[in-house]
Amino acid sequence: MNPEKQKQSTYQEEDQEIDLIEIAKKIWGERKLIIKVTGIAALIGLIVAFSIPKEYTTGVKLSTEKTNSRSGGNFGALAAMAGINLSSSSGNALTEDIYPDIVQSTPFLTNLFNVSIISKDGNIQTTLLDYLDNHYNQPWWSTIKKLIFSIPSKIVGLFNTKEGGEHEFNLFNLTRKERKVVGLLRENVQIAVDKKTGIVDLSVTMQDPQISAQLTDTILRNLQAYITEYKTSKARNDEEFSLKLYNEAHDKYVQAQENYANFTDKNQNIFSHSLRAEQERLQNEMSLAYQIYSQASQQLQAARSKVQESTPAYMVIQPPMVPIKPSAPRKMMILSVFIFLGMAGCMAWVYFKDQIIEWKNQIVSQQPKEK
Repeated sequence: MNPEKQKQSTYQEEDQEIDLIEIAKKIWGERKLIIKVTGIAALIGLIVAFSIPKEYTTGVKLSTEKTNSRSGGNFGALAAMAGINLSSSSGNALTEDIYPDIVQSTPFLTNLFNVSIISKDGNIQTTLLDYLDNHYNQPWWSTIKKLIFSIPSKIVGLFNTKEGGEHEFNLFNLTRKERKVVGLLRENVQIAVDKKTGIVDLSVTMQDPQISAQLTDTILRNLQAYITEYKTSKARNDEEFSLKLYNEAHDKYVQAQENYANFTDKNQNIFSHSLRAEQERLQNEMSLAYQIYSQASQQLQAARSKVQESTPAYMVIQPPMVPIKPSAPRKMMILSVFIFLGMAGCMAWVYFKDQIIEWKNQIVSQQPKEK
C-alpha cells in the first residue's frame, strides 16, 4: 500500500474520531436543555395519549362452505329426472375475495344506520347513525378544527331562509352527516380473508365495548344473509318458475279430470261412435294433463332441493365477545415516540445550531444595506 494513501486514511480516521468527540462534547454541554426539551416532549406525549378516546375491538372468525361445482350432492338423481342440472352452481361466482368489498360498500354500511344499540352502562340507547353522529367522542384538537371549519357554513346558514323538513334517506344523495358516518364505519370495520384456509376475519372497533360486540354480531349476520341471498338467488328464481308451472299444470289436470268425469256421468251407455270418440279424446287429454302435472311436480321438488343444495353452511370459529381491555390508544408507544422525537430534535439543534447561526449571518451580511 502507498505510504501517502495510508497516512491520508489515518488522518481521516483521526478526523472522524475528533468529530465524534466534538459532537459528544456539544451534546453533553447542552444536556440540561436536552433533558428539559425531552421532558416537555414527554408531557406533550402524555397529553396526546390521554386525549385520544379509548377504543375497543371485537373480532370474529368465520368459515364458509366451499361448493363443489362437479357434484350435484344427494339430489343429483332427482334433479336429472326433472331435467335440472345441479352440477353448475351459480353460487361459485361469489368468492371470499369479494367479502371485504361487500362489507366496505356504501349500501351494506347504510343498512346499519337503523340498528339499535345499547351502551355498556345503559346511558345510550339509540340507533347507530345517531350514536356515531352525536355520541362518538373525538380528541380536543378535532373538536377545535371542526369548530373552525364550521364557521363559514354557520354564516351561510344565517341567510338561508329555507325551512328544513324531515330528511328522507336517499342512497344516491347522502347528506353530510350520513357520509361522515359511512366514513367512520369504513375506518372502524375491518375484514380480511385468508386465501389458503378461506377463513374470514372480521373486526369492529368502537368506543364502547358493548356496542362493539353488538355491531360485530349484526355485521356478521348481515354478511351471512347477503352471501346466502346471492348464492341462492338463481335457484330460488328457478323454484318460483317451477312453482308457477306446477300450479298451471295442476289446474289443467283438475279441469281435464272434471271434464272427463262429467262427460262419463252423462253418457254411461254409449252406442254412438261420435260420443265414444269424444270420450276417448277427453280421456287422452286427462292422461296428458296428468303426465305434465307429474313432471311439473318432480321439477318443483328438484328446484326446491337445488335451493337447499345452494344454501351455504357457515361455521363461526370465534364468536363475538365483549372486549375487556381497550385496543387503542397505545399510550406507551405514543409516549416513546414523543420522547424520541423531542430528544433527537434537540440533539440535532445543538449540533447544527452554530452552522445555522453562521448561515443566517452570512445571508444577512450579503443583503444590501438601506441608505
